[in-house]
Amino acid sequence: MPKPRLAVVGVGLIGIRHAELIAASPDAELAAVADPSPIGPREAGRLGTRHYADYNDMLDRERPDGVYVAAPNQLHLAAGLACIARGIPAVIEKPLCDTLEAGAELVRASEAAGVPLLVGHHRRYNPRVEATREILARGELGRIVAVNALWAVRKPDDYFDATWRRTAGGGPILINMIHDVDCLRHFCGEIAEVQAYGSSAARGFEVEDTAVVAVRFASGALASIALTDAAPSPWGWEAGSGDNPNIAASFENCYRFLGTAAALDFPNLTVWKGATAEPASWADAIHPETRAWAGHEALPRQLEHFLDVIAGTATPRIDGRDGLATLAATLAITDAIATGRAAAPAPPPA
Repeated sequence: MPKPRLAVVGVGLIGIRHAELIAASPDAELAAVADPSPIGPREAGRLGTRHYADYNDMLDRERPDGVYVAAPNQLHLAAGLACIARGIPAVIEKPLCDTLEAGAELVRASEAAGVPLLVGHHRRYNPRVEATREILARGELGRIVAVNALWAVRKPDDYFDATWRRTAGGGPILINMIHDVDCLRHFCGEIAEVQAYGSSAARGFEVEDTAVVAVRFASGALASIALTDAAPSPWGWEAGSGDNPNIAASFENCYRFLGTAAALDFPNLTVWKGATAEPASWADAIHPETRAWAGHEALPRQLEHFLDVIAGTATPRIDGRDGLATLAATLAITDAIATGRAAAPAPPPA
């Protein structure tokens, strides 16, 4: 039986990782990549595949079995619709789209055509995320009351050579913090309201380089998220988990969960609790217990799942509507920064 033929639209930082995984997979074939920039033909040649400047041309000529859309955020709607129109299942990198209206249009088109649409919140495929969900589901922490999340790196100056990363829709809230918003939704449930501040003082771009967010979940739990792409640090998902070869690993924790019975460090999966079944009070010693986990291969596991969806043996684990809910919560953060007032995630347009 022939292997599924997959294509990639956009071979920037995340797109090239998808292309490399497909090219190395024994279960799939890299049919082609589409990218109008000079890196397109160079990377296609390196990977031994065909290159197209126009993704529509690629889709028509190659007729791939599945597509990864890793183009700039503003192009996700058009590229996603192009795949759906041809009946080709697609993984749309996060964010689903740059606006809620565009994301809703894409989801409606997918559902009307019956063409599977997956959203690239790949962290959910990480074994440590799955283990954390199990810890929370077992009630080991009791009732979650608060979460602290931190993501801080210094992006190199040439990262911003791409104009879209300096302008509206291309800042670190939509590119990076959206991952943390998705994880916190996955762990703690739906977000009811956010308050936030943003600053562009460090870089002076149109988009933010730093943000702090207060989150209220529907459950009543609270969270704080701090983000900056202008300060070197060992704290953040990629550094802590070691799952991104472009970011140096530190294996430091980036999330802390506080429950009525115990606390949890993530991603090192250390549960902190007292020595008895009763929750420890402030006079009691707190002891660490590290939970088991194995591996950090989120992107390969996402690829395996995508191949199952293409084969019709699985339904999307993170579908368009799930991605739309994360987008709505993330855009509420940008709304709160713009208005100076608390904001609730907008319901997706009908």
